[in-house]
Amino acid sequence: MMKRWNALPLLLIAGGLAGCASPEARYYTLAQGASASPAAARITQAAGQPIWIEVAPVRVPERLNRQNLLLVNDNGALKLLERDRWSAPLPDELRDALSQRLQDSLGAVDLYQQGLSGINPVYNITTQVLRLDAKLDKGASAEICWTVRRSPEDRVVAGCTQAELSAPGGVEGVVAAYRKVVIQTAADITMAIQTIRS
Repeated sequence: MMKRWNALPLLLIAGGLAGCASPEARYYTLAQGASASPAAARITQAAGQPIWIEVAPVRVPERLNRQNLLLVNDNGALKLLERDRWSAPLPDELRDALSQRLQDSLGAVDLYQQGLSGINPVYNITTQVLRLDAKLDKGASAEICWTVRRSPEDRVVAGCTQAELSAPGGVEGVVAAYRKVVIQTAADITMAIQTIRS
């Protein structure tokens, strides 16, 4: 004799398990947001002669060396967001976004990890984040120091980009503010390269 199974209890159990599943993570990137100004001044090059640059990995404080977004509460405590994450660890996000901006503004080619032989970068760019903090729906602040070194003359220009920005609109507002920080940093580095070239 065949037994007949009642599917209703199984459906209820499956539905209950689906309801217990944690919400999906949301991913953000800094390598977008071209509308955020100020835009870096464009350096024109003769056709077929790109500027060779190498954007080194960005150094960040250890607390920021992660994929999850990190915010500051009103009382100064740090809050790690479980669902809101960068598409890559923050140092990689910053390096890639800066490289993208510099290549666009300079008409440059970033040789970092390209494996091209016989080509040496003319401009080596190193960057260190001293401060990158945000309060949800309030503001973001940043201090990013950078160095541009031209080879083979070994000419160096160094500086720091500082920003205090409003960041309304939840996590999206924080990401938009950080994108503006990247754009301003790239603009400052572009100006430094112009100074070395002149």
